[in-house]
Amino acid sequence: MARLPVIVGFGGINPAGRSSAHHGYRRMVIDRLDQESAQQTYSALAQVMGLTRDDKGQTVDDHGTVLTQAAIAKKYASHIKDNTLIRRLENNLFDRDFIPENKTANLAATPEQPIIFTLKQKQLPATIPSNWKVADLDSDSVRVEIHDSMDIFLPSTRSSKVQSAGQLPTGFDPGKLYPSRSHPRGLQMTIYGASDAVQSLGIDWEAIRAAVAPDQIGVLSGSAMGQLDYDGSGGMLQAQLIGKRVSAKQVALGLAEMPADFINSYILGNVGATGCNIGACATFMYNLQTASQEIQSGRRRVVVVGNSEAPITPEIIEGYRTMGALAEDDKLLALDPGRSIPDYQRASRPFSSNCGFTLSESAQYFVLFDDDLALELGANIYGSVADVFVNADGYKKSIPGPGIGNYITVAKAAAVIRAIIGDEGLKRRSYVHAHGTSTPQNRVTESHIINEIAKINGIDQWPVAAVKCYLGHSLAVSAGDQLMASLGTWKYGLIPGIVTSDHLADDVHSSHLRFLLEHEEVGAGGMDAVLMNAKGFGGNNATGSVLSPRVTEGILEKRHGRQRMSDYRNRNQAVAEATEQYDREAIAGRTAPIYRFDHNVVAGEDLDITQDELKIPGYSQAINLNIKNPYDDEV
Repeated sequence: MARLPVIVGFGGINPAGRSSAHHGYRRMVIDRLDQESAQQTYSALAQVMGLTRDDKGQTVDDHGTVLTQAAIAKKYASHIKDNTLIRRLENNLFDRDFIPENKTANLAATPEQPIIFTLKQKQLPATIPSNWKVADLDSDSVRVEIHDSMDIFLPSTRSSKVQSAGQLPTGFDPGKLYPSRSHPRGLQMTIYGASDAVQSLGIDWEAIRAAVAPDQIGVLSGSAMGQLDYDGSGGMLQAQLIGKRVSAKQVALGLAEMPADFINSYILGNVGATGCNIGACATFMYNLQTASQEIQSGRRRVVVVGNSEAPITPEIIEGYRTMGALAEDDKLLALDPGRSIPDYQRASRPFSSNCGFTLSESAQYFVLFDDDLALELGANIYGSVADVFVNADGYKKSIPGPGIGNYITVAKAAAVIRAIIGDEGLKRRSYVHAHGTSTPQNRVTESHIINEIAKINGIDQWPVAAVKCYLGHSLAVSAGDQLMASLGTWKYGLIPGIVTSDHLADDVHSSHLRFLLEHEEVGAGGMDAVLMNAKGFGGNNATGSVLSPRVTEGILEKRHGRQRMSDYRNRNQAVAEATEQYDREAIAGRTAPIYRFDHNVVAGEDLDITQDELKIPGYSQAINLNIKNPYDDEV
């Protein structure tokens, strides 16, 4: 019997704020929360955004008086709402109106007037052009004379035609929270997001290391685009063209799987499985599939899975814009006749009249245990992964165009939910988190896919959500944003509505669907399963089926018995309290990301190796080397 991958912890950072304790989810539905929950989330966001902090990390007024959560909400709610989620592109990463560029030009000499200029000796190119006549002026300078022509670059600036983005909350800088040493932004977000997930567990990581063998832990993480800002591959490619030197870090830190490497090396000290399965905008789902399969098979008992993406750079924005994929300002204005300034907070309008997606940055991480370990350690149970399906499109006319693979993945995801919770469960107690990019093509193709699968399963009005309307499109991480939101729905009983869309577009298929244009009250136990859909350029389709905590605990009780579940609940009381304590400490500003540079480094000579096992200092259990022939039929 396959082991059940149980979600026991989660954390991260995106435009809605910190993910643990459901704060990122709460920001999206904050106007529908009870007063206490809303105030807690305003306080959590005030901490993340660095609003009026004293040297102890407390939020204070102008007189140094510590503010209550109610006072924080009253003072900062409007500012927090304006400076989270999708909004106008800020200038903290680059100046949106003065983006540097070079214009090519040709200078032509005449017989009467050659081109003459002076240079410092050290400014001469390594290879002197053949049409240059160079003469020394003194020990430092030369005179250059050209009698035909020369090509030059003229420095210039431009204003971005796309000025909306899903940015991290205003004032949040992950690089200032630990010794970031010129790390690319995506890796800074990795450190924060993965630390948030691990610290939210309510179980000390050393206790987890003691409970499993070192090779039974896995980390799956990465980014679809790699690290393309200046401290990563972007700088490596730009440096010599802008007169700078390539650094020794840029090649290594720019690699797409580097988030996993950072988690292994600086957060967990992991020596188990590692990697990243990249699938464009379905990357998170690819890694969730691998993580769940590793646990189902018994190869791993613990997996940290997630992604980090920081694509808000002038080059990436321009690349997607020239593809016609992004919501440009002039196109947003065309959607709202009479406006002189785009409605940046409504830049993303899934399944409505729309004009392109909105780039976003995010880091989302989840900790999975097998069911036996979850009960043994009393872990929090936020849900479980039923299965994840990945299929390609087959032959295509164009790489970015959609194909048939997503019909397969959605159909399979619905089928596995039907197999687990029954036909009525699928019809009445499941819903869909659509990819919902806010492009004209997506609204047609994805709605047709979901509608057809609803039709064949006899579903009349399948609820459909699309959280990119709040968060934008974080590329590799986008399905991680969906999972974060799903866990919040099971806690608070609200499915976030597609509130930026005030109507469905005429070409959206909806005969068997109910697109939630407002928040949907379903109750904390009202939904048993969610389908999370992801689509990526190149035919990268993935759909995951995730089960609610109620269904998960029902499976566990059936599998392990009532007595063990009773024992588990007793153990979980201390874990749940530790999780709540972490949240209180984080809101008060008394936590920091985990960053263990050069910490307890183990060398080869420190290992204790025999033919049967390998022991590593710091781990209670050894790695088993007594491996049987997996291809022997008698085994």
